[in-house]
Amino acid sequence: MSKTVRLNDEIVFGGERPFVLIAGPCMLESKEVVMETAARLKEITSHLGIPFIFKGSFDKANRSSIFSERGPGLQAGLNMLANVKDAFRIPVLSDIHEPSQAALASQVLDIIQIPAFLCRQTDLLTAAAKTGKVINVKKGQFLSPTDMNNVVTKLKEAGNERILLTERGSTFGYNNLVVDMRSLPMMREMAPVVFDATHSVQIPGGNGTSTGGKREFVPYLSRAAAAVGVDAIFMEVHPNPEKALSDGPNMVKLSDVEQILKPIVAMDCLLKASSYAGGNEHAKYENEPAGLY
Repeated sequence: MSKTVRLNDEIVFGGERPFVLIAGPCMLESKEVVMETAARLKEITSHLGIPFIFKGSFDKANRSSIFSERGPGLQAGLNMLANVKDAFRIPVLSDIHEPSQAALASQVLDIIQIPAFLCRQTDLLTAAAKTGKVINVKKGQFLSPTDMNNVVTKLKEAGNERILLTERGSTFGYNNLVVDMRSLPMMREMAPVVFDATHSVQIPGGNGTSTGGKREFVPYLSRAAAAVGVDAIFMEVHPNPEKALSDGPNMVKLSDVEQILKPIVAMDCLLKASSYAGGNEHAKYENEPAGLY
C-alpha cells in the first residue's frame, strides 16, 4: 500500500484510494478558455466520481524559443486560478520557478508544483516546502526513479512531508521520451505517485522552435499506468489543442476527456477493488458493458 497525502477532507492521495485527476490547460490563456475547461472538467469528474484538481501554468519559463508565449505572469495567473477556485469550488495547482514565488503562490494554490528541469534546485524545493502546501515534484527527464529519494529528503528536511512525485517520461536519445513503468512502484515507495500522461508523449524540441507530441498515445499510457498502480493522473487539456499557445501537440482535446477517463476508472477499480467497494462513485462503472470503453 502506498503512502498517503491528504489535501483536504475530500481528496487523499495514495493508500489505495481511487485516483485523483489533475487536469487543465498547459498555459493559462484567456479567461474564456480557462473557465470553459474548468467547467467541463468539473462536470466530467463529478459524473465519473473522480476527485479533481484544476491545473494551469501562469508562466512557461522553459519554452523552446524566446519568441514563444509564456503566459499571464504570476499575479495575473494567480488571480485567474483564484477565480476558478471560487467559481467551481475545486483545488488548484500551478508550478513555480523561483524561490521568491513560493510565498505569494501559496496564498492561492492548494498544490505547488516543481517543474521537472528544476527538481534538484535546493533553494526552490526548500522555499516551496516551507509554505506547508502539498508539493508535487516532477521527476527530471534526466533522473532515475531512485534519484528522487534525494528530492524527497530535501523537502522533508525543510519540514514538509506532504509530497507527491510525478513520472513524466525519461530522455531517450534526442527529441524523444520513454516511460519506464518500473518507476511508478519504485517512487511509490517514497510518496504517492502521479502519472503525467500528456508530457510523457512529448517530443521535446521536435518542431525546432517548439515541442512536438503524439497525443494519440495518451490513452494507452494512461491505462498502462493505471494498471501498474498510481495515485493520480495528470493530463493537460484544451478545448482546441491545435490553437493552444503551449504544448498543443500533446494536449488532450476537451471533448475527448470523458472517453479517455472511463477505461482508466475501470482499471483503477479492478486494481483497488476493496477501496471502491466502500462506496466510491467510480464503482458504478465496474459492471458496465465493455463497449462503453
